[in-house]
Amino acid sequence: MLENILFAMVIGGFVGLTAHVRRRGKIIMPRKTKKFIYLGFLEEILTGALAAALLVVSSEADSLFRVFLMSIMAGFGGDALLRGLELFRIGSSSHGGEEIGSEKTNTSA
Repeated sequence: MLENILFAMVIGGFVGLTAHVRRRGKIIMPRKTKKFIYLGFLEEILTGALAAALLVVSSEADSLFRVFLMSIMAGFGGDALLRGLELFRIGSSSHGGEEIGSEKTNTSA
């Protein structure tokens, strides 16, 4: 079982790296800014590897072919998870500072 998990992490990380290159057009190196640390390509490798390992453990795959296919799907799933988090981050920053109930109502009827 440990062999399957390690194999899945390698394949999922590789798929995460290829998704990073496909989306950005190049490999972006990790860097540190004043506010946070940007992981660059390592972010996609880690999410792809983690998603692949979790999928293989939860499905209890028995053959290497099945582990390989599930790792590829999980690597792309990790990429989709990152895009969803980016959309969530963008959506929450556009609503910043608004209070609930501070909407203007039209009372002229």
